[in-house]
Amino acid sequence: MVETLRTVVEATGHDNVSAAHESTFELTSDDYLTPAGDCIVGIEADTVPASFDEAYIHACQDGEASIRITLEANQHTDSIEASGHPELTFESDRSMVVRTSEYVDERTVAIDADKAAADIDRDLVEALAEGATLTATLRVD
Repeated sequence: MVETLRTVVEATGHDNVSAAHESTFELTSDDYLTPAGDCIVGIEADTVPASFDEAYIHACQDGEASIRITLEANQHTDSIEASGHPELTFESDRSMVVRTSEYVDERTVAIDADKAAADIDRDLVEALAEGATLTATLRVD
């Protein structure tokens, strides 16, 4: 039996959420968002990569890991499929980034995603722009 590990991050939308970025999306623990942050879909995240569970991190560092990120706000949901990578460090104490590319840095929590901010369901994005609470569930197997 394969064990599925998960991490849940709660964040808040903001009136500057545009979700226009075409290669990433991000959640940050920062309490503000400028219009330039077009990849950010949630602020005031209650969990950052540096505080993720060690078992979850280890599972994501498997090059064969499959990661599903589910975003939910005001009964709107979207799911993103992505991959793990051996070089994921989960060292950021500020933000988590999901990338459509294979680029990895201390903020990266998944690569090769099938969606970026610009691809996220627009009803969900609208709810976030109105300040809705965002629940991001990251599952790895």
